[in-house]
Amino acid sequence: MTRLQAVLGALACAPMGKPRSPKGRARETLALLANEYPGTAAELCALRHSNPFELLCATILSAQTTDERVNLVTPALFARYPTAADLAAADPADVETIVQSTGFYRNKTKSLIGMAKGLIERFGGEVPTPIEDLVTLPGVGRKTANVIRSVAMGEPGLPVDTHVGRLSVRLGLTTETDPVKVEHELNDMVPAAERGSFSLRLILHGRRVCDARRPRCHECVLASFCPSAGIAGRAVR
Repeated sequence: MTRLQAVLGALACAPMGKPRSPKGRARETLALLANEYPGTAAELCALRHSNPFELLCATILSAQTTDERVNLVTPALFARYPTAADLAAADPADVETIVQSTGFYRNKTKSLIGMAKGLIERFGGEVPTPIEDLVTLPGVGRKTANVIRSVAMGEPGLPVDTHVGRLSVRLGLTTETDPVKVEHELNDMVPAAERGSFSLRLILHGRRVCDARRPRCHECVLASFCPSAGIAGRAVR
């Protein structure tokens, strides 16, 4: 058998329609997860909020805890401090009492009050839209800024958390592990209007199906083209 015959035979046996490039896999992932987890970024977001300021507070509180836990404490926080001006003037001890159950409550209180003061001093009490402005606020990194932009403002933003990073590597969309580099690579593959919802769907899929240690590949709608299907729990973290 010649080399050409071997190549042609391999191609003939290969599954038809299986995406071979990262961009192709991203496109298939986008379509299939949209069917699995329908809704806009605002609808998919588990953190309860009614405006960008509330979401900013909730996202700061969500570090190292669950969305469910945050949702238990934010009603009292928002009722007592409904605006940036109110929170900027808050007694730290009072805020600490409200948010204590979310963990790291002293640091989170410092970030919340510092963020509110930043909004008052530099942005007229309103949450700014540009990511370059958002990340200047205490407690606000690029991931949090992208959450606010995509969920509360309808702007392009692709937050990269541990789930998004893990699934992106498993799916062969990137080999990067730095969240900012992952974000930039995914931005080239995902339409701007879909970036926030794409991130949230990856998060939901990571929680429900593509577990870090025991991925349920037999239940996964992406298994037919995922390079890590069947081996992800052992080979790819």
